[in-house]
Amino acid sequence: MGAMLEEAMRLCVGVAGHRDLLASESDAIEARVESFFRKLAGEFPDLPLELLTPLAEGSDQLAARVALRMGLPIVAVLPMERSEYEKDFEDSEGLAEFRALLERAEQVISLPPAPGNGNPPFTGEARNVQYAQLGVFLSNHCQVLLALWDGKVGSRLGGTGQVVQFHLTAVMPGFEADSTPASLLADNENDLVHHIVCSRDRSDGTPAPGLEPLQAAWFSSRDDGARTADIPDDYRVLLDRLQRFARDWTDKQEAVDRYSAGLLGDAPDLPLPSGSALTDRLFQAADSLAIHYQRRVHNGLRAIHLLAVLMGLEFIIYAEFDGPNYMVLIFLALFFSGVIVNQIGERHEWHRKYLDYRALAEGLRVQFYWNLAGVVEAGSAEFAYDNFLQQQDVDLGWIRHVMRRASLYRLRGEYPDPRWVPWVISDWVGEPAASQGQLAYYARKEQENAARYRRTSRLGSLSLWTGISLALLLLLMGGAGNAGVRQMLLILMGVLPLIAGVWDAYSHKRAEKELIKQYAFMGRVFAKAHKLLHASADIDFQRLVLKALGQAALDEGAEWLLMHRERPLEHGGL
Repeated sequence: MGAMLEEAMRLCVGVAGHRDLLASESDAIEARVESFFRKLAGEFPDLPLELLTPLAEGSDQLAARVALRMGLPIVAVLPMERSEYEKDFEDSEGLAEFRALLERAEQVISLPPAPGNGNPPFTGEARNVQYAQLGVFLSNHCQVLLALWDGKVGSRLGGTGQVVQFHLTAVMPGFEADSTPASLLADNENDLVHHIVCSRDRSDGTPAPGLEPLQAAWFSSRDDGARTADIPDDYRVLLDRLQRFARDWTDKQEAVDRYSAGLLGDAPDLPLPSGSALTDRLFQAADSLAIHYQRRVHNGLRAIHLLAVLMGLEFIIYAEFDGPNYMVLIFLALFFSGVIVNQIGERHEWHRKYLDYRALAEGLRVQFYWNLAGVVEAGSAEFAYDNFLQQQDVDLGWIRHVMRRASLYRLRGEYPDPRWVPWVISDWVGEPAASQGQLAYYARKEQENAARYRRTSRLGSLSLWTGISLALLLLLMGGAGNAGVRQMLLILMGVLPLIAGVWDAYSHKRAEKELIKQYAFMGRVFAKAHKLLHASADIDFQRLVLKALGQAALDEGAEWLLMHRERPLEHGGL
């Protein structure tokens, strides 16, 4: 389990820097890079570090040497095929070091030709486009961009300054990135930069005005790019959420084993697209932990609302029977029991983890099936799922970062076996009356929740109207009847409406009405997809439908998460 988790959950650092570092600064820059790695590893010990590097001369090789010396794995990301890339090394020493470092890389990723670039050899602007694509890939698949940079933006497409600017803005002029208006205006949580200022070995190689060689600072696109000595607070929360997921995976291994159900259970004997197995492992962990924390949340809600009923009952008995003073202590004990349950839930973040892990699991489900079916553009170097939760708080960005982890290992330039498409349709969409597939799942969940809501409504109405009936009965009785019977009726008259109110509050907390609507909506979406998928045998059209289906599922997952965030476990009703 340890090795599997270590591979699945890493804090990924991408490096972008100049080839022509000043030799007199090289040792000091290495010391700064090592200090950066050590501090990052110390602050997030449950997230093993990993370096993404193109292994070009200068900055890339320097960072790789430091990482390997510290025992950190490196992933080499090449902008083009190795033989073509080696043409860009200016001297034999740099080329020899590239080959030596490449041998020590844990994985080598060679990016395919950028859209519209044709096949190698690349010359002129086409070559710059390949480097621009490399910068986009590095930015979209790391949590931190380490910039060994003079601070000058520059105009060369794919240059270090352009890559840093893309990381901050998701825009690289001259390169066709998928920057829709929605993503351009959304908060960007994938823009964290650690900048080590360096000079360049050229006539105009001094750093940008206001910067001194060897300065080190953090910055992002937020707060007007303000530089800080430590990680900005928002991003510290994001990375901490990543770490807590990894820690929960380890600490709650029994729950993961108990609830784990992978997506590859009855998969056909076909070549598995790269990255799919890792995505499945991440899904199993997220799904199992979501179930674990869902049970904690629901049990906590039941306990708090039951305590509310008992408090009301105890108060009514105390008032009606002029009970002894120790009943006040019982009342307070019930109240503080509810407070304790709430505090335990808040301290261990049951509600937040349940929602986040469920959203992550659903995102990974879409990512998994898209990968198998070849929905994602085979040549794309971009992160294909980045619109998921893109317009929400930065603290949710950790969910996309987990998804980036699996996206990193998706083989570019090749489509998976087309025979995966019918299996994906069968396993993901399924049939209306089948035991598997989301189509049957949403229909079943809609029916179950509708039946539960009807029972809740009936019980609440029965309690309320029974209490009102008892009040009318007491009114008609006037002063007649046994005093003990009258007191019992008074107690029931108070307790039954209380039960109705608490039951209604419990139903509201679980958002049962909204869930029914969401299940019904997604059931209709999957039903329409089922109809379209079975009306055509054209694989390209089926992939188009699966892409639209996945996007609808991601959008609904984001809406579900935000809706439930408004109903945290709390003791306000006590």
